[in-house]
Amino acid sequence: MRARLGDRLVIESPATGAPVRDGEIVGLHHADGTPPYDVRWSDTDDVTLVHPGPEARIQHAAGPDGESGRAGSDEAPAPSAGGPPGGVNPGDIGRRVALERRRQGLTREETARRARMSPEYLAYLEQQPADPSPATLVSLADALHTTVSALRGAGLGLPPGQGRALLHPRLDDLGPEECRALLSTHGVGRVAVSASDGRPVIVPVNYDVVDDAIVFRTRPDALPAAAVGAEVAFEVDHVDEALSQGWSVLAVGPASAVTDPEAVQRLTRKAHSTPWAGGEREMWVSIRPTSLTGRRITSTDQ
Repeated sequence: MRARLGDRLVIESPATGAPVRDGEIVGLHHADGTPPYDVRWSDTDDVTLVHPGPEARIQHAAGPDGESGRAGSDEAPAPSAGGPPGGVNPGDIGRRVALERRRQGLTREETARRARMSPEYLAYLEQQPADPSPATLVSLADALHTTVSALRGAGLGLPPGQGRALLHPRLDDLGPEECRALLSTHGVGRVAVSASDGRPVIVPVNYDVVDDAIVFRTRPDALPAAAVGAEVAFEVDHVDEALSQGWSVLAVGPASAVTDPEAVQRLTRKAHSTPWAGGEREMWVSIRPTSLTGRRITSTDQ
């Protein structure tokens, strides 16, 4: 008997051959996949060391092209193309787990320990188009202080913050240094500009932070380009749906177009990602904040 991480161990009745219990293999003790295994049972959520007997069989977890997945690098898998309409793309759960883990500054080892699974199995989930059991999702959500729905991508078509407010919320002002730390290196923020007809417009953009300047790419004829030559407001935030907490940072300052060829090349080299909207967006806009303010909502019980 040989198994891989993510396979299911099925225990059958000796009399009828019908399945009587099953669990997900979340830990291997031998590199060749031979027993024993750490199994998270679907009926109890307990993880136990199992030496399978003759009544046990392995149900392999299918990976790409029907092959079982293998753990590898520390990177999350690339976005999967297509997928079942209205369903969850295989691999999307792992990408969300990896993103949330990194956002919280957790290693795989620490996350795996919290979720009571092996680091190798967590690597498998993050890198392969796996479909973990409900019990495993519950353990991961608990380890990351989030929800199973969030890991499965529920509510992607809804605005954030629809959960209940905290019973005893606490609102704190953030200092400039903490605001800079929360802006981090890159992400998605919103820039407020005045359109050509004078109307106020707020537009989401993919941004980077380079030399304390907020920079983003756009087209000369696109709405974000209206920021050039004006003092603008730029906002970025994060909402923790599971804990009804969050923060926001507001930067205000003059915006200008980056025209120096060497500066443009430098920004292009340092860019973490291309604009999600796609298309030709070769105009760089730089915002030099003269004011940084922020707020954080937490619970007074913390």
